[in-house]
Amino acid sequence: MKQPSMISESAAESQPEKIRVLREIERKVLWLSSWMIHNANHLRENRDGLKVGGHQASSSSVATILTALYLDVLQPEDRVAVKPHASPVFHALQYLLGNQTRDRLEKFRGFQGAQSYPSRTKDDDDVDFSTGSMGLGVAHTAFSSLVQDYVRSKGWIQQSQQGRMIALVGDAELDEGNVFEALYEGWKHGVKNTWWIVDYNRQSLDAVVTDRLFGQIESLFRMMDWEVLVLKYGLRLQAAFERPGGAELEQWLDHCPNSLYSQLVYSGKWRDQILSDLGRPLQVISLLDEYDERTLHQLMTSLAGHDMELLCDTFHRLNDDVPKCIIAYTIKGHNLPMAGHKDNHAGLMSTRQMEEYRKETGITAGDEWDRSAGLQLSENELDSFLQSVPFNQSKSRRHVASRLPVPEDVSPRFDTVTSTQKGFGRILNSLARAGGPLVDRIVTTSPDVSVSTNLGGWISRRGVFSRNPLDDHSAHTDTSSMLKWKLSPDGQHLELGIAENNLFLMLSALGLSHELFGERLIPIGTIYDPFINRGLDALNYACYQDARFILVATPSGISLAAEGGLHQSLGTPLIGMAQDGLAAFEPAFVDELSVILRWAFDYIQRDGTGAQSSTWLRDAEGGSVCLRLSTRPMQQPERTLSEIQERAIVDGGYWLRPPKTGAKLAIVYTGAVASEALRAYERCIADIPDAGLLAVTSADRLNAGWQASHRAGATDTESCWIEALLEPLAENASLVTVIDGHPATLSWLGGVCGHRVESLGVEHFGQSGNVPDLYRHYGLDADSIVRCCQRVCG
Repeated sequence: MKQPSMISESAAESQPEKIRVLREIERKVLWLSSWMIHNANHLRENRDGLKVGGHQASSSSVATILTALYLDVLQPEDRVAVKPHASPVFHALQYLLGNQTRDRLEKFRGFQGAQSYPSRTKDDDDVDFSTGSMGLGVAHTAFSSLVQDYVRSKGWIQQSQQGRMIALVGDAELDEGNVFEALYEGWKHGVKNTWWIVDYNRQSLDAVVTDRLFGQIESLFRMMDWEVLVLKYGLRLQAAFERPGGAELEQWLDHCPNSLYSQLVYSGKWRDQILSDLGRPLQVISLLDEYDERTLHQLMTSLAGHDMELLCDTFHRLNDDVPKCIIAYTIKGHNLPMAGHKDNHAGLMSTRQMEEYRKETGITAGDEWDRSAGLQLSENELDSFLQSVPFNQSKSRRHVASRLPVPEDVSPRFDTVTSTQKGFGRILNSLARAGGPLVDRIVTTSPDVSVSTNLGGWISRRGVFSRNPLDDHSAHTDTSSMLKWKLSPDGQHLELGIAENNLFLMLSALGLSHELFGERLIPIGTIYDPFINRGLDALNYACYQDARFILVATPSGISLAAEGGLHQSLGTPLIGMAQDGLAAFEPAFVDELSVILRWAFDYIQRDGTGAQSSTWLRDAEGGSVCLRLSTRPMQQPERTLSEIQERAIVDGGYWLRPPKTGAKLAIVYTGAVASEALRAYERCIADIPDAGLLAVTSADRLNAGWQASHRAGATDTESCWIEALLEPLAENASLVTVIDGHPATLSWLGGVCGHRVESLGVEHFGQSGNVPDLYRHYGLDADSIVRCCQRVCG
């Protein structure tokens, strides 16, 4: 697409003062971001000898764009994902706006300072979307836009409250595959109100990017029904192109290889190269003779991404909801000594270069952090302008939503022999039938496995979300189906394609709705347990943002049997334990699952206020929840759980068969191997009658409680739950742990009280088979458990 032409004279003349002020502040923003990095690397005490870094060149390429956005274009309801390496520019802008402190700028990339990459949870200057793992923040804006559409379609927010979801993305960041997965998913759902501004500086970390890459970017976005704007040349160059010799100059620039352009930006030897390539035409010679070497360099680096007037005018013209890809040509290191150098990504200005830069900006030594130093503006002018910035008019852009009441009972009727996966489906179906405020805010989502993860009943009752009603044609034919796939704005299921990154980004967007849009949702996502690994980076990202959701991972382990190795998970229990912000459970029975789900509905809504203290550091704060479920049918216990038992299930474990005091053996199991553990226990008590059978519903919660109690310096009388559970056992007792997953999940139990541990589990890839054969082969069957018990007690 041809870039927009020069803005109209009337538009240019109507706001020259605003553009003058913005350009001055842009200079200040570039200085602050550069000084922030310089201070962290050269002036601040380095206590560990490691390089600090900070990306001065990557920050400079977007200083104009971010200044235009935050100080002129953005409204409070707009949300922005700032490219990771532009963090210093973001922090500098927020400092000028009064949302960031000098202390945190001075501690940039240090403890309790401004973060290396923008963080919702670690920074205090109102970051909308965390960025840092390349591509995820960009894609998140598309999913947040879909969530905004969801809450508006329900009538919970008005159209006037809608904002634009904006991502500033480096061109090399578009190499990340998850960006294109999200782009395709957004097309399927008709994403709106989304801008992706590409910082097209034509340099990656290691090299200069491929020539004409923008053409491929443009084609791809057009194919996905996005509007594409290519902003290449600034107003100064556009004016030069209109003069004699200008057409030839424009043609030369259009065909100048990226590598050559970068080299000329660094060397400044434009005149000889241009005239040599063009054959020294008289009109071009005459045009270039009007500039000395300095002003010619300024002309040839006058790209659109550094033209404040052009950017502001362009952004203000974009007033519809069609998604926009804006390719803004920039220079990496613009206005800094390393501009154009192919190795400038992690480059730092030397002390000498920074001193020269300080003098150029008119800043007196000692005033480097002063908000108005070096500006051709009075302090009153600066303050008056900043106080009028539209983006900064709201006292708080992070909303607070009311908590939803959790139903008193979520336990459905279930068969005496059933699986936890089927039980999950029954619970949701029962909730769908009962309704209520919390149920109306449940949103389910799944990467094309909704039926095979037992969401069918819920979907049939609650429908699939679509902004536009669509008929389920199969309902009017002879096609027999139990699933009613009705699409309408009333639907509460968001169906995704087979891309696990998209699932976790959607859960993240849904799980931040209460803060982004002021409307609380209860997101539930289902996924095949082994394929958590395919979207693990996005899951970690969602938790890092403190998004709130329930992840149901099912089916799991070699208990899936006939499906074979790549569908049989091994290490996911360890992922659940290691993932911050995620409470992981693996119940064996449906009544346990019911208790955990009810607790989860409350847990994901907690924010640290009004909660009782606990040995778990996150119990007051809340977080997300992961359930590892199984398709294996098992005999369900006939019992009515007491409040004490329910508390124990949530805390991570309970004695299914309590040991006697001084017992020397306990079998400890998690999840689908409960039947084998119970059979082994019943055989062992003939010889070891004091033994116990411990049901672990959450190795994660037990371990977190143990770790937290030790960090808090708990005494024996304040012991954590796992210590209390193991207290009846003899000091020299043995624990035999069993899980359909990696044995290390439970092996740590030996460290609690010093008991000997033998851990059974699955350490190698699974294979096709039936459950008895696979359990026998991998040592999870009752015979293997009994032999292990005999060995440790022998």
